[in-house]
Amino acid sequence: MTIEAVLETCLYADDLDAAERFYAGVLGLVVDSRAPERHVFFRCGRAMLLVFDPERTASSPGQVNGTLVPAHGAHGPGHVCFRIPSEELSRWRERLELAGAVIEAEIAWPRGGSSLYVRDPAGNMVELAPARIWG
Repeated sequence: MTIEAVLETCLYADDLDAAERFYAGVLGLVVDSRAPERHVFFRCGRAMLLVFDPERTASSPGQVNGTLVPAHGAHGPGHVCFRIPSEELSRWRERLELAGAVIEAEIAWPRGGSSLYVRDPAGNMVELAPARIWG
């Protein structure tokens, strides 16, 4: 038995409209689905980024085909790293700056590659990096 990859990851944001403007408008992710005041889901290559309203998902479970999805939620900033091609790092830097996103750090990693770090409107740390940062 083998775990092949991360299929989905989630972050939490009180303002889903601001999250959608950032992830779709600034980063260019495609909105897959939305439930007002509950969540907005984005396609990210072969994976999914799920952004939930933490109050709504912690206090009331979701429902799929009549089956309850367990309640969950978190408060405080989370972290996600999106894989990008190495040769696109400078273009991403320009895109983020044009969108008004503040680049908090740019780190050159010992195994190769560099990461850009910005925050989404909810304060989550978003990293853009090539896969080679892990060797």
